[in-house]
Amino acid sequence: MSASAIADTPLAVTDRLFFERADAALDRDAATQLLGQALAGADDGELFLEYRESEAISLDDGRIRSAGFDTTLGFGLRAVAGEATGYAHAGEISEAALRRAVATVRAVAGGHTGQRAEPPRASNARLYTDANPLPAMAFAARTELLAAIDAYARGRDGRVKQVMASLTGEWQAVQILRADGTRVADLRPLVRLNVALVVEQDGRRETGSFGTGGRFAYDHVTAEPVWQHAVAEALRQALINLDSRPAPAGEMPVVLGAGWPGILLHEAIGHGLEGDFNRKQTSAFAGLLGQRIASPGVTVVDDGTMPDRRGSLTIDDEGTPSGRTTLIEDGILVGFLQDRLNARLMRMRPTGNGRRQSYAHAPMPRMTNTVMLGGAHSQAEMIRSVKRGLFAVNFGGGQVDITSGKFVFSASEAYLIEDGRVTAPVKGATLIGNGPDALTRVEMVGDDMALDPGIGTCGKNGQGVPVGVGQPTLKLSGLTVGGTAA
Repeated sequence: MSASAIADTPLAVTDRLFFERADAALDRDAATQLLGQALAGADDGELFLEYRESEAISLDDGRIRSAGFDTTLGFGLRAVAGEATGYAHAGEISEAALRRAVATVRAVAGGHTGQRAEPPRASNARLYTDANPLPAMAFAARTELLAAIDAYARGRDGRVKQVMASLTGEWQAVQILRADGTRVADLRPLVRLNVALVVEQDGRRETGSFGTGGRFAYDHVTAEPVWQHAVAEALRQALINLDSRPAPAGEMPVVLGAGWPGILLHEAIGHGLEGDFNRKQTSAFAGLLGQRIASPGVTVVDDGTMPDRRGSLTIDDEGTPSGRTTLIEDGILVGFLQDRLNARLMRMRPTGNGRRQSYAHAPMPRMTNTVMLGGAHSQAEMIRSVKRGLFAVNFGGGQVDITSGKFVFSASEAYLIEDGRVTAPVKGATLIGNGPDALTRVEMVGDDMALDPGIGTCGKNGQGVPVGVGQPTLKLSGLTVGGTAA
Protein backbone atom coordinates (compact mmCIF):
# COMPACT_ATOMS: atom_id res chain seq x y z
CA MET A 1 0.00 0.00 0.00
CA SER A 2 1.39 3.40 -0.99
CA ALA A 3 2.03 6.18 1.53
CA SER A 4 -0.81 8.24 0.03
CA ALA A 5 -3.24 5.31 0.33
CA ILE A 6 -2.29 4.83 3.99
CA ALA A 7 -2.79 8.55 4.62
CA ASP A 8 -6.32 8.35 3.24
CA THR A 9 -7.59 5.32 5.15
CA PRO A 10 -10.79 5.91 7.16
CA LEU A 11 -8.77 5.86 10.39
CA ALA A 12 -6.30 8.42 9.08
CA VAL A 13 -9.06 10.68 7.75
CA THR A 14 -11.01 10.55 11.01
CA ASP A 15 -7.86 11.10 13.08
CA ARG A 16 -7.37 14.36 11.18
CA LEU A 17 -11.00 15.34 11.80
CA PHE A 18 -11.12 14.53 15.52
CA PHE A 19 -7.59 14.68 16.96
CA GLU A 20 -5.22 16.46 14.58
CA ARG A 21 -7.01 19.67 13.65
CA ALA A 22 -5.28 22.92 14.53
CA ASP A 23 -8.05 23.62 17.05
CA ALA A 24 -8.29 20.05 18.37
CA ALA A 25 -9.20 19.99 22.08
CA LEU A 26 -8.82 16.24 22.59
CA ASP A 27 -5.90 13.93 21.79
CA ARG A 28 -6.21 10.24 21.18
CA ASP A 29 -4.26 9.12 24.25
CA ALA A 30 -6.42 11.24 26.55
CA ALA A 31 -9.57 9.87 24.88
CA THR A 32 -8.43 6.28 25.45
CA GLN A 33 -7.50 6.96 29.07
CA LEU A 34 -10.83 8.63 29.86
CA LEU A 35 -12.72 5.87 28.07
CA GLY A 36 -10.99 3.32 30.32
CA GLN A 37 -12.20 5.24 33.36
CA ALA A 38 -15.75 5.35 32.01
CA LEU A 39 -15.87 1.61 31.37
CA ALA A 40 -14.24 0.42 34.60
CA GLY A 41 -16.41 -2.44 35.86
CA ALA A 42 -18.71 -2.25 32.82
CA ASP A 43 -19.53 -5.11 30.46
CA ASP A 44 -19.26 -3.09 27.27
CA GLY A 45 -19.22 0.39 25.82
CA GLU A 46 -17.48 2.69 23.38
CA LEU A 47 -16.70 6.25 22.42
CA PHE A 48 -18.44 7.15 19.16
CA LEU A 49 -17.03 10.19 17.32
CA GLU A 50 -18.94 11.70 14.40
CA TYR A 51 -18.45 14.41 11.81
CA ARG A 52 -21.22 14.98 9.29
CA GLU A 53 -21.80 17.35 6.39
CA SER A 54 -25.28 17.44 4.87
CA GLU A 55 -26.95 19.55 2.23
CA ALA A 56 -30.34 19.73 0.54
CA ILE A 57 -31.87 21.80 -2.22
CA SER A 58 -35.47 21.64 -3.40
CA LEU A 59 -37.46 23.13 -6.27
CA ASP A 60 -41.22 23.62 -6.28
CA ASP A 61 -43.20 24.98 -9.22
CA GLY A 62 -40.17 26.40 -11.01
CA ARG A 63 -38.58 28.10 -8.01
CA ILE A 64 -35.92 27.07 -5.53
CA ARG A 65 -37.91 26.79 -2.31
CA SER A 66 -35.15 25.82 0.10
CA ALA A 67 -31.41 25.24 0.19
CA GLY A 68 -29.33 24.37 3.20
CA PHE A 69 -25.95 23.11 4.34
CA ASP A 70 -25.17 21.81 7.81
CA THR A 71 -22.07 20.55 9.61
CA THR A 72 -22.22 18.63 12.89
CA LEU A 73 -19.43 17.36 15.13
CA GLY A 74 -19.80 15.50 18.40
CA PHE A 75 -19.36 12.35 20.45
CA GLY A 76 -21.48 9.79 22.25
CA LEU A 77 -20.07 7.86 25.24
CA ARG A 78 -21.74 4.65 26.34
CA ALA A 79 -21.18 2.31 29.28
CA VAL A 80 -23.17 -0.94 29.55
CA ALA A 81 -23.56 -2.91 32.79
CA GLY A 82 -25.88 -5.89 32.58
CA GLU A 83 -29.04 -4.57 30.93
CA ALA A 84 -28.42 -0.98 32.03
CA THR A 85 -26.93 1.64 29.72
CA GLY A 86 -25.37 4.95 30.63
CA TYR A 87 -25.16 7.37 27.72
CA ALA A 88 -23.85 10.93 27.43
CA HIS A 89 -23.17 13.04 24.37
CA ALA A 90 -21.91 16.48 23.45
CA GLY A 91 -21.85 18.67 20.36
CA GLU A 92 -18.13 19.31 20.77
CA ILE A 93 -15.10 17.05 20.93
CA SER A 94 -12.97 18.25 23.81
CA GLU A 95 -11.28 16.78 26.85
CA ALA A 96 -13.46 18.88 29.15
CA ALA A 97 -16.70 17.65 27.56
CA LEU A 98 -15.49 14.04 27.61
CA ARG A 99 -14.58 14.29 31.32
CA ARG A 100 -18.11 15.47 32.10
CA ALA A 101 -19.53 12.58 30.08
CA VAL A 102 -17.30 10.08 31.90
CA ALA A 103 -18.60 11.29 35.26
CA THR A 104 -22.16 10.77 34.02
CA VAL A 105 -21.92 7.27 32.50
CA ARG A 106 -19.75 5.77 35.26
CA ALA A 107 -22.79 5.73 37.54
CA VAL A 108 -24.34 2.87 35.58
CA ALA A 109 -21.46 0.54 36.49
CA GLY A 110 -21.32 1.54 40.17
CA GLY A 111 -20.79 -1.67 42.15
CA HIS A 112 -20.87 -3.75 38.96
CA THR A 113 -17.94 -6.05 38.27
CA GLY A 114 -18.56 -7.10 34.69
CA GLN A 115 -16.11 -8.79 32.38
CA ARG A 116 -15.54 -6.48 29.46
CA ALA A 117 -16.74 -7.95 26.17
CA GLU A 118 -14.27 -8.68 23.41
CA PRO A 119 -14.07 -5.99 20.71
CA PRO A 120 -15.54 -6.70 17.27
CA ARG A 121 -13.35 -8.59 14.83
CA ALA A 122 -11.48 -6.50 12.31
CA SER A 123 -12.51 -6.25 8.66
CA ASN A 124 -10.93 -4.65 5.61
CA ALA A 125 -14.19 -4.50 3.66
CA ARG A 126 -14.95 -1.28 1.77
CA LEU A 127 -18.51 -1.33 0.43
CA TYR A 128 -18.66 2.21 -0.95
CA THR A 129 -16.43 5.11 -1.86
CA ASP A 130 -14.72 7.01 0.95
CA ALA A 131 -14.87 10.29 -0.97
CA ASN A 132 -17.06 13.15 0.20
CA PRO A 133 -19.61 13.63 -2.62
CA LEU A 134 -20.71 17.11 -1.60
CA PRO A 135 -17.87 19.30 -3.01
CA ALA A 136 -18.08 17.50 -6.36
CA MET A 137 -21.20 19.40 -7.48
CA ALA A 138 -21.44 23.17 -7.24
CA PHE A 139 -24.60 24.87 -6.01
CA ALA A 140 -25.20 26.42 -9.44
CA ALA A 141 -24.99 23.01 -11.11
CA ARG A 142 -27.56 21.60 -8.71
CA THR A 143 -30.01 24.44 -9.33
CA GLU A 144 -29.55 24.00 -13.09
CA LEU A 145 -30.29 20.29 -12.75
CA LEU A 146 -33.54 20.89 -10.86
CA ALA A 147 -34.58 23.52 -13.40
CA ALA A 148 -33.87 21.02 -16.20
CA ILE A 149 -36.03 18.42 -14.44
CA ASP A 150 -38.87 20.94 -14.19
CA ALA A 151 -38.66 21.87 -17.89
CA TYR A 152 -38.35 18.25 -19.02
CA ALA A 153 -41.37 17.12 -17.00
CA ARG A 154 -43.57 19.93 -18.34
CA GLY A 155 -42.41 19.22 -21.88
CA ARG A 156 -43.28 15.54 -21.61
CA ASP A 157 -46.99 16.12 -21.05
CA GLY A 158 -49.17 19.23 -21.06
CA ARG A 159 -51.18 17.87 -18.14
CA VAL A 160 -48.24 18.43 -15.76
CA LYS A 161 -49.23 21.38 -13.56
CA GLN A 162 -46.63 21.25 -10.81
CA VAL A 163 -43.12 19.81 -10.47
CA MET A 164 -41.32 19.23 -7.19
CA ALA A 165 -37.73 17.99 -7.18
CA SER A 166 -35.04 17.72 -4.55
CA LEU A 167 -31.41 16.68 -4.32
CA THR A 168 -29.86 15.76 -0.97
CA GLY A 169 -26.43 14.54 0.05
CA GLU A 170 -24.39 13.84 3.15
CA TRP A 171 -20.99 12.58 4.19
CA GLN A 172 -20.60 10.99 7.60
CA ALA A 173 -17.22 10.20 9.15
CA VAL A 174 -17.20 8.07 12.30
CA GLN A 175 -14.53 6.61 14.54
CA ILE A 176 -15.30 4.15 17.34
CA LEU A 177 -12.85 3.70 20.21
CA ARG A 178 -12.73 0.99 22.88
CA ALA A 179 -10.95 1.00 26.21
CA ASP A 180 -8.36 -1.55 25.06
CA GLY A 181 -7.20 0.82 22.31
CA THR A 182 -9.13 -0.88 19.50
CA ARG A 183 -10.24 1.68 16.90
CA VAL A 184 -12.33 1.37 13.74
CA ALA A 185 -13.60 4.04 11.36
CA ASP A 186 -15.94 4.48 8.42
CA LEU A 187 -16.58 7.17 5.80
CA ARG A 188 -20.17 7.07 4.53
CA PRO A 189 -21.52 8.96 1.52
CA LEU A 190 -25.27 9.13 0.87
CA VAL A 191 -27.15 10.91 -1.94
CA ARG A 192 -30.76 10.95 -3.11
CA LEU A 193 -32.85 12.47 -5.92
CA ASN A 194 -36.63 12.83 -5.64
CA VAL A 195 -39.18 13.92 -8.26
CA ALA A 196 -42.91 14.44 -7.68
CA LEU A 197 -45.49 15.68 -10.19
CA VAL A 198 -49.07 16.94 -10.12
CA VAL A 199 -51.14 16.38 -13.25
CA GLU A 200 -54.61 17.65 -14.08
CA GLN A 201 -57.26 16.48 -16.52
CA ASP A 202 -60.92 17.51 -16.67
CA GLY A 203 -60.65 19.17 -13.27
CA ARG A 204 -59.16 16.09 -11.59
CA ARG A 205 -55.68 16.32 -10.06
CA GLU A 206 -53.41 13.40 -9.18
CA THR A 207 -49.79 12.95 -8.11
CA GLY A 208 -46.92 10.60 -8.84
CA SER A 209 -43.40 10.38 -7.45
CA PHE A 210 -40.12 8.55 -7.83
CA GLY A 211 -36.82 8.67 -5.98
CA THR A 212 -33.42 7.04 -6.24
CA GLY A 213 -30.17 7.09 -4.29
CA GLY A 214 -27.43 5.21 -2.52
CA ARG A 215 -23.94 5.39 -1.06
CA PHE A 216 -22.08 6.93 -3.98
CA ALA A 217 -21.33 10.27 -5.62
CA TYR A 218 -23.89 12.67 -7.06
CA ASP A 219 -23.16 11.60 -10.64
CA HIS A 220 -25.02 8.33 -10.04
CA VAL A 221 -28.31 10.22 -9.65
CA THR A 222 -27.64 13.34 -11.74
CA ALA A 223 -26.78 11.58 -15.01
CA GLU A 224 -29.36 12.50 -17.64
CA PRO A 225 -30.73 8.96 -18.16
CA VAL A 226 -31.25 8.61 -14.40
CA TRP A 227 -33.20 11.82 -13.76
CA GLN A 228 -35.16 11.45 -16.98
CA HIS A 229 -36.19 7.95 -15.84
CA ALA A 230 -37.25 9.44 -12.48
CA VAL A 231 -39.45 11.98 -14.29
CA ALA A 232 -40.92 9.29 -16.54
CA GLU A 233 -41.80 7.07 -13.56
CA ALA A 234 -43.38 9.91 -11.59
CA LEU A 235 -45.40 10.92 -14.66
CA ARG A 236 -46.47 7.32 -15.33
CA GLN A 237 -47.81 6.95 -11.80
CA ALA A 238 -49.63 10.29 -11.90
CA LEU A 239 -51.32 9.51 -15.23
CA ILE A 240 -52.34 6.05 -14.02
CA ASN A 241 -53.95 7.67 -10.99
CA LEU A 242 -55.93 9.95 -13.29
CA ASP A 243 -57.64 6.86 -14.68
CA SER A 244 -58.07 5.07 -11.35
CA ARG A 245 -61.37 4.05 -9.81
CA PRO A 246 -62.20 3.55 -6.11
CA ALA A 247 -60.63 0.41 -4.69
CA PRO A 248 -62.85 -2.52 -3.66
CA ALA A 249 -62.98 -3.74 -0.07
CA GLY A 250 -62.94 -7.18 1.49
CA GLU A 251 -60.67 -10.18 1.82
CA MET A 252 -59.12 -11.27 -1.46
CA PRO A 253 -55.94 -12.71 -3.00
CA VAL A 254 -53.19 -10.10 -3.28
CA VAL A 255 -50.18 -10.06 -5.60
CA LEU A 256 -47.39 -7.81 -4.35
CA GLY A 257 -45.00 -6.35 -6.91
CA ALA A 258 -41.23 -6.78 -6.81
CA GLY A 259 -38.83 -4.25 -5.23
CA TRP A 260 -40.23 -1.41 -3.11
CA PRO A 261 -43.28 -3.42 -1.87
CA GLY A 262 -40.67 -5.13 0.31
CA ILE A 263 -41.34 -2.22 2.67
CA LEU A 264 -44.29 -4.27 3.93
CA LEU A 265 -41.85 -7.12 4.71
CA HIS A 266 -39.55 -4.63 6.46
CA GLU A 267 -42.23 -3.11 8.65
CA ALA A 268 -44.58 -6.01 9.34
CA ILE A 269 -41.95 -8.73 9.78
CA GLY A 270 -38.43 -7.28 9.93
CA HIS A 271 -38.91 -5.19 13.06
CA GLY A 272 -40.35 -8.21 14.84
CA LEU A 273 -37.06 -10.06 14.19
CA GLU A 274 -34.85 -7.45 15.89
CA GLY A 275 -33.08 -8.73 19.00
CA ASP A 276 -34.36 -6.24 21.56
CA PHE A 277 -38.02 -7.01 20.91
CA ASN A 278 -37.36 -10.75 21.15
CA ARG A 279 -35.21 -10.54 24.27
CA LYS A 280 -37.96 -8.56 25.99
CA GLN A 281 -40.63 -10.98 24.66
CA THR A 282 -42.56 -8.12 23.06
CA SER A 283 -42.34 -9.42 19.48
CA ALA A 284 -44.98 -11.59 17.88
CA PHE A 285 -42.07 -13.91 16.94
CA ALA A 286 -40.62 -14.22 20.47
CA GLY A 287 -39.90 -17.82 21.46
CA LEU A 288 -40.37 -19.19 17.93
CA LEU A 289 -36.70 -19.69 16.95
CA GLY A 290 -36.36 -22.95 15.03
CA GLN A 291 -40.07 -23.16 14.29
CA ARG A 292 -41.97 -22.74 11.04
CA ILE A 293 -43.38 -19.22 10.81
CA ALA A 294 -43.78 -18.89 7.03
CA SER A 295 -44.77 -20.90 3.99
CA PRO A 296 -42.16 -23.20 2.45
CA GLY A 297 -40.06 -21.28 -0.07
CA VAL A 298 -39.96 -18.08 2.00
CA THR A 299 -36.36 -17.09 2.77
CA VAL A 300 -35.58 -13.65 4.22
CA VAL A 301 -32.13 -12.16 4.78
CA ASP A 302 -30.82 -8.87 6.10
CA ASP A 303 -27.72 -8.00 4.09
CA GLY A 304 -25.64 -4.98 5.01
CA THR A 305 -22.81 -5.98 2.66
CA MET A 306 -24.36 -5.00 -0.70
CA PRO A 307 -22.00 -2.50 -2.38
CA ASP A 308 -23.29 1.08 -2.69
CA ARG A 309 -26.76 0.31 -1.31
CA ARG A 310 -28.52 2.87 0.87
CA GLY A 311 -28.86 0.50 3.82
CA SER A 312 -25.33 -0.95 3.63
CA LEU A 313 -22.59 -0.36 6.20
CA THR A 314 -18.94 -1.34 6.19
CA ILE A 315 -19.18 -1.43 9.98
CA ASP A 316 -22.19 -0.76 12.16
CA ASP A 317 -22.27 2.02 14.77
CA GLU A 318 -20.66 -0.21 17.40
CA GLY A 319 -17.76 -1.16 15.12
CA THR A 320 -19.00 -4.64 14.18
CA PRO A 321 -18.57 -5.44 10.46
CA SER A 322 -21.93 -5.74 8.75
CA GLY A 323 -23.02 -9.14 7.57
CA ARG A 324 -25.58 -11.17 5.68
CA THR A 325 -27.92 -12.60 8.31
CA THR A 326 -30.50 -15.23 7.38
CA LEU A 327 -33.66 -14.60 9.37
CA ILE A 328 -36.13 -17.04 7.80
CA GLU A 329 -34.93 -20.05 5.80
CA ASP A 330 -37.49 -21.96 3.75
CA GLY A 331 -40.15 -20.83 6.19
CA ILE A 332 -38.21 -21.61 9.41
CA LEU A 333 -37.18 -18.83 11.81
CA VAL A 334 -33.39 -19.21 12.14
CA GLY A 335 -32.05 -15.87 13.37
CA PHE A 336 -32.49 -12.39 14.79
CA LEU A 337 -30.83 -9.05 14.12
CA GLN A 338 -28.47 -8.24 16.96
CA ASP A 339 -26.47 -5.38 18.39
CA ARG A 340 -23.81 -6.14 21.00
CA LEU A 341 -25.94 -5.61 24.11
CA ASN A 342 -28.85 -7.84 23.09
CA ALA A 343 -26.57 -10.47 21.56
CA ARG A 344 -24.65 -10.76 24.85
CA LEU A 345 -27.80 -11.02 26.94
CA MET A 346 -29.34 -13.59 24.57
CA ARG A 347 -26.03 -15.49 24.28
CA MET A 348 -25.92 -15.00 20.56
CA ARG A 349 -23.39 -13.32 18.28
CA PRO A 350 -23.68 -9.71 17.13
CA THR A 351 -24.78 -9.51 13.50
CA GLY A 352 -23.54 -6.01 12.65
CA ASN A 353 -26.96 -4.41 13.15
CA GLY A 354 -26.17 -1.98 15.99
CA ARG A 355 -27.21 1.36 14.49
CA ARG A 356 -27.80 4.92 15.69
CA GLN A 357 -29.10 8.06 14.03
CA SER A 358 -26.20 10.21 15.26
CA TYR A 359 -23.72 10.72 18.10
CA ALA A 360 -26.65 11.97 20.21
CA HIS A 361 -28.33 8.52 20.16
CA ALA A 362 -27.45 5.15 21.69
CA PRO A 363 -27.28 2.20 19.28
CA MET A 364 -29.94 -0.49 19.04
CA PRO A 365 -30.75 -3.39 16.68
CA ARG A 366 -31.85 -2.07 13.28
CA MET A 367 -32.25 -3.49 9.79
CA THR A 368 -29.90 -2.68 6.88
CA ASN A 369 -31.13 -4.12 3.53
CA THR A 370 -33.95 -6.59 4.25
CA VAL A 371 -34.75 -8.87 1.33
CA MET A 372 -36.91 -11.89 0.52
CA LEU A 373 -35.06 -14.15 -1.89
CA GLY A 374 -36.53 -15.23 -5.21
CA GLY A 375 -38.48 -18.36 -6.03
CA ALA A 376 -39.58 -20.23 -9.14
CA HIS A 377 -42.83 -18.59 -10.28
CA SER A 378 -43.34 -15.90 -12.89
CA GLN A 379 -45.41 -12.80 -12.26
CA ALA A 380 -47.68 -13.74 -15.18
CA GLU A 381 -48.31 -17.14 -13.61
CA MET A 382 -49.40 -15.51 -10.36
CA ILE A 383 -51.75 -13.07 -12.10
CA ARG A 384 -53.34 -15.90 -14.11
CA SER A 385 -54.05 -17.83 -10.91
CA VAL A 386 -56.25 -15.07 -9.43
CA LYS A 387 -59.97 -14.92 -10.24
CA ARG A 388 -60.56 -11.62 -8.43
CA GLY A 389 -57.96 -9.80 -6.40
CA LEU A 390 -55.54 -6.90 -6.11
CA PHE A 391 -52.15 -6.29 -7.70
CA ALA A 392 -50.25 -3.87 -5.41
CA VAL A 393 -47.24 -2.44 -7.25
CA ASN A 394 -46.16 0.43 -4.99
CA PHE A 395 -46.73 1.50 -1.41
CA GLY A 396 -46.93 4.75 0.48
CA GLY A 397 -47.07 4.92 4.27
CA GLY A 398 -47.91 2.22 6.77
CA GLN A 399 -48.15 1.32 10.43
CA VAL A 400 -47.34 -1.84 12.37
CA ASP A 401 -47.74 -3.00 15.97
CA ILE A 402 -44.63 -5.00 16.87
CA THR A 403 -46.30 -6.91 19.71
CA SER A 404 -49.30 -8.17 17.74
CA GLY A 405 -47.81 -7.97 14.24
CA LYS A 406 -50.88 -6.14 12.92
CA PHE A 407 -50.22 -3.79 10.00
CA VAL A 408 -52.00 -1.30 7.76
CA PHE A 409 -50.35 -0.14 4.49
CA SER A 410 -51.62 2.18 1.80
CA ALA A 411 -50.99 1.26 -1.85
CA SER A 412 -49.89 4.21 -4.00
CA GLU A 413 -50.24 2.14 -7.21
CA ALA A 414 -52.58 -0.82 -7.46
CA TYR A 415 -54.78 -2.60 -10.00
CA LEU A 416 -57.71 -4.97 -10.05
CA ILE A 417 -57.08 -8.55 -11.12
CA GLU A 418 -60.13 -10.00 -12.86
CA ASP A 419 -60.29 -13.48 -14.40
CA GLY A 420 -56.50 -13.80 -14.43
CA ARG A 421 -55.85 -10.39 -16.02
CA VAL A 422 -54.68 -7.05 -14.68
CA THR A 423 -57.46 -4.56 -15.48
CA ALA A 424 -58.32 -1.15 -14.00
CA PRO A 425 -56.07 0.91 -11.72
CA VAL A 426 -57.60 1.61 -8.32
CA LYS A 427 -57.08 4.33 -5.76
CA GLY A 428 -57.39 4.29 -1.97
CA ALA A 429 -56.49 0.63 -1.38
CA THR A 430 -55.07 -0.30 2.01
CA LEU A 431 -53.74 -3.71 3.01
CA ILE A 432 -54.69 -4.83 6.50
CA GLY A 433 -53.27 -7.91 8.13
CA ASN A 434 -50.97 -9.55 10.61
CA GLY A 435 -47.27 -10.13 9.83
CA PRO A 436 -46.95 -13.68 11.20
CA ASP A 437 -50.25 -14.66 9.57
CA ALA A 438 -49.32 -13.05 6.24
CA LEU A 439 -46.12 -15.12 6.09
CA THR A 440 -48.19 -18.31 6.13
CA ARG A 441 -50.39 -17.04 3.28
CA VAL A 442 -47.58 -16.80 0.72
CA GLU A 443 -48.59 -19.19 -2.05
CA MET A 444 -46.11 -18.26 -4.80
CA VAL A 445 -42.67 -16.61 -4.71
CA GLY A 446 -41.54 -14.97 -7.93
CA ASP A 447 -38.34 -15.39 -9.91
CA ASP A 448 -37.94 -11.61 -10.33
CA MET A 449 -36.38 -10.45 -7.04
CA ALA A 450 -35.63 -6.72 -7.18
CA LEU A 451 -34.28 -4.11 -4.78
CA ASP A 452 -35.89 -0.76 -4.07
CA PRO A 453 -34.43 2.28 -5.88
CA GLY A 454 -32.64 3.57 -2.79
CA ILE A 455 -35.14 5.71 -0.89
CA GLY A 456 -35.87 3.97 2.42
CA THR A 457 -35.64 5.57 5.86
CA CYS A 458 -36.64 3.54 8.91
CA GLY A 459 -37.94 4.99 12.16
CA LYS A 460 -37.66 3.29 15.54
CA ASN A 461 -37.78 4.80 19.03
CA GLY A 462 -37.45 8.28 17.57
CA GLN A 463 -34.37 7.47 15.47
CA GLY A 464 -34.26 7.44 11.67
CA VAL A 465 -31.62 5.54 9.67
CA PRO A 466 -31.29 4.78 5.92
CA VAL A 467 -32.37 1.27 4.92
CA GLY A 468 -33.03 -0.83 1.85
CA VAL A 469 -35.72 -3.40 1.01
CA GLY A 470 -36.35 -5.91 -1.74
CA GLN A 471 -38.45 -8.86 -2.75
CA PRO A 472 -39.72 -10.75 -5.78
CA THR A 473 -43.36 -10.65 -6.84
CA LEU A 474 -45.42 -12.54 -4.23
CA LYS A 475 -48.88 -14.05 -4.25
CA LEU A 476 -50.72 -14.16 -0.93
CA SER A 477 -53.83 -16.29 -0.67
CA GLY A 478 -55.77 -13.55 1.08
CA LEU A 479 -55.43 -10.20 2.82
CA THR A 480 -58.06 -7.74 3.96
CA VAL A 481 -58.24 -4.85 1.51
CA GLY A 482 -59.68 -1.63 2.78
CA GLY A 483 -61.19 0.21 -0.17
CA THR A 484 -63.12 3.34 -1.08
CA ALA A 485 -65.70 1.85 -3.45
CA ALA A 486 -69.31 2.44 -2.41
